[in-house]
Amino acid sequence: MNIIPVILSGGVGSRLWPLSREHFPKQCLPLTDKQYSLLQQTANRTRSLNVSAPIVVCNEDHRFLIAQQLQEIGVTGASIVLEPKGRNTAPAIALAALEAQHKNIEDALLLILPADHVIRDVAAFEEAIQQAAELASENALVTFGVKPTRPETGYGYIRSGDNFSVSEFVEKPNLDVAQTYLDSGDYLWNSGMFLFKAKAYLSELALYRGDIADAVIGAYQARNEDMDFVRIDSEAFSACPEDSIDYAVMEPTQSAKVVPYAGDWSDIGAWDALYDYADKDVNSNILLGDVMAEDSNNCLVRAESRLVAAVGVRDLVIVETADAVLVMDKNNAQDVKKIVKRLKAEGREEHMFHTQVHRPWGSYQTVDLGDRHQVKRIMVKPGEKLSVQMHHHRAEHWVVVSGTAKVQNGDKEILLTENESTYIPVGVVHALENPGKIQLELVEVQSGSYLGEDDIVRFSDRYGR
Repeated sequence: MNIIPVILSGGVGSRLWPLSREHFPKQCLPLTDKQYSLLQQTANRTRSLNVSAPIVVCNEDHRFLIAQQLQEIGVTGASIVLEPKGRNTAPAIALAALEAQHKNIEDALLLILPADHVIRDVAAFEEAIQQAAELASENALVTFGVKPTRPETGYGYIRSGDNFSVSEFVEKPNLDVAQTYLDSGDYLWNSGMFLFKAKAYLSELALYRGDIADAVIGAYQARNEDMDFVRIDSEAFSACPEDSIDYAVMEPTQSAKVVPYAGDWSDIGAWDALYDYADKDVNSNILLGDVMAEDSNNCLVRAESRLVAAVGVRDLVIVETADAVLVMDKNNAQDVKKIVKRLKAEGREEHMFHTQVHRPWGSYQTVDLGDRHQVKRIMVKPGEKLSVQMHHHRAEHWVVVSGTAKVQNGDKEILLTENESTYIPVGVVHALENPGKIQLELVEVQSGSYLGEDDIVRFSDRYGR
């Protein structure tokens, strides 16, 4: 049976701030693996199943980041479907089902996988998928239930019956109720992973939530294909109601089945979940990066840009990045969202960007910022080019640190190598390109009355921005 992995990558992971940001979300971070992000681990997990190229449903702002990460692990032929706005999982999965039908592989089974889950027991995972495939081939809508190992209050539960039947979906319980679920042996954690035919899902969605089905179909039919991306019509999709697959389809349908998965699993939803999942030292600490700890226990300490020292502390999460430091009692992990909400309300940007901002052509990092000046370190990948642009309010000085820069500066085109520079006055049309085979690094000094990223007039751009 042909299986198409559908990777849902629409979230931003605000409970994992300050590491997870709106423009560099948790699924793109190497949180549990030194080499691969959560998204890359999810894609790699399906390779031994001999599956088709994946369909990824993601936020439009993350499209280049997602494409780059798939390219890094050798995934080719993926469809990257761009949601103009998040509308929860029922519409997102409907988009993937329509994309599968458009590819003329309607009878394939869609393996729905959130991009931020961690599964180490691949053999048990594959065994559960094989069981589920037999049910899904008969038009069942199969969900995977994780056998609980503790009275967890952060997950929803599924009460299972005979022959993989679903007796009940239940909401996140309190601790006492969760303990009774664990003791009974009849309840499974609701994993948010599914397997079914595209046609079967769309049929049930139309039956129980015809308003969602009609809105998604209209938005998909008005799509545009741009490079590697499938752009969904923004106006039509924005009118689609929000709902999860659980509420919209799985709870009312008569075709639901649940297959138990007995291996390890975590959705890494917050810092306490990452602490519970990761390997710990003799003091029950998780120390990542340049960290020194003395007389400290049961802590997660992560340093990204400088030394972090912890002395005589217990049960803390300490996360340091170049522009923010989080210090939190592990038991308050769900409340990180309150800080993110305040950052938004106060018009700050620490919830949106890191100091290093990734772009399809490379990245830039702000190293100094004043009232009328900003200094950036810019990296351009080989063969890539920034847009042809101009600024109304700032001038720029470029100094090449390494590599070769091909520069359009007004009506002149020049090549700059190491230790050479150019000056671009206010209002002059310019562009930067790396024509070489190695990475281009340069320092940009901006000066002017306004230094915001929205002071860019683009005349042409190979990335369609």
